[in-house]
Amino acid sequence: MSDFDKALAVGRPPNIVKLFPNSRALLVSGKVIDRAMIAKGQAMTIAANGRNNFVIRGVLLAAQRANACVIIEIARSEGGANAYCATNYWNMARQIDAACNELGITVPVAVHADHYGIKKPGDVAFAREEIPTLFEAGMTSIAIDASHMADDENLLANIALNKYIPSWAGLETEVGEIKGAEGLSTVDDARFLIEGLNAHGIFADWIALNNGTTHGLEASGQGIQIELTAEIHKHLAPFKVSGAQHGTSGNSSSRLQSIAARTHTTKANVATALQMISWGLEVNDYGNAILDDNGSFIKVKGEGVKEEMWEEMLAYAERQGWKGGNFKKLNLPFEPRLMGQPREVRERMVQRVEGFVYNLLTGVFNAGDSSPLAIAEILKAGSYDLGSKSGRVADIAEWSAEKIRERAAGLVVNESPAGDFDD
Repeated sequence: MSDFDKALAVGRPPNIVKLFPNSRALLVSGKVIDRAMIAKGQAMTIAANGRNNFVIRGVLLAAQRANACVIIEIARSEGGANAYCATNYWNMARQIDAACNELGITVPVAVHADHYGIKKPGDVAFAREEIPTLFEAGMTSIAIDASHMADDENLLANIALNKYIPSWAGLETEVGEIKGAEGLSTVDDARFLIEGLNAHGIFADWIALNNGTTHGLEASGQGIQIELTAEIHKHLAPFKVSGAQHGTSGNSSSRLQSIAARTHTTKANVATALQMISWGLEVNDYGNAILDDNGSFIKVKGEGVKEEMWEEMLAYAERQGWKGGNFKKLNLPFEPRLMGQPREVRERMVQRVEGFVYNLLTGVFNAGDSSPLAIAEILKAGSYDLGSKSGRVADIAEWSAEKIRERAAGLVVNESPAGDFDD
């Protein structure tokens, strides 16, 4: 029996086995992907936002070609109850599993519910009901993002919701709402969140920081602050938490290579770039769509969607008053139209994504040949559940709700401006 077959027998979580009993797709916990990147060293893999079916297929083909394990994700704003994408929390695992079996994908893939946003304490009650449905639908990993709230409320929300997340699942948490150069995370607020979780026996696999990233189209050029990231990761070393890098679109390959080499980042989110590439828009090395002299996107003739379809998309966006980053809202109304294009058009959309992601995995993220490392982690554990990377090192007696609020009052933090910063 091959190592792949052995991993297939023991490495798929129970929700995946129940949903896809006869599948040969190796859908795994996010923990598996994180451990593989740690085993390789100075490596991170793509967490690709599967905003459309073409992105999902392209990422899987790139991963297979690179022999790399990957994460495919969708955020609550993209694919939650008020989705702007046809891919959502409840159908993404089915799309991934079907594509893996159709395309012969044998690399491990995690299915991640990204940015499960908690914007106010009152959101926690609804989340208690909804989060279990995500895992029933095939999620194998989740990011609880309560970073929009104050530090004490962020921590308390994470604690309250953890009991609804399977212990085997990958877990991401976030501090410092992603807003570019404003409201940057600090050592203080990052350690507060991770240490408080640790005291309650919650061992996050990843932490996402506001380290200078923005979601969507980044034009400032400032990009991710590597020194800040490395400094925070150094102070979190006792808790063995990895970094999740958001907002990679808009950052050069050299900067992303430095993040992989100089920080403890193992997960790199890529969203907007993949959507634009699948449609056939011209992008630069940063993954940013290139604009013409009139500030309009440039469609590459003969690539991506048909030219007539792109004109329809432009006209629809104009009627809705959508510009720039709001073109993301075209995903939902146009997915059926795009799926109805001729095979050769659909395939060139997928191939465009595949080429871009393959280059990221092998030339930028250092994730190539990480698949055997992920499979080795499963076989070493003999299970789909890899357990936590660290044990409890903080004293729970010092982290009661009352003491959490007292501690939060003394934190050194950077205040964020108000606004809508959904991805």
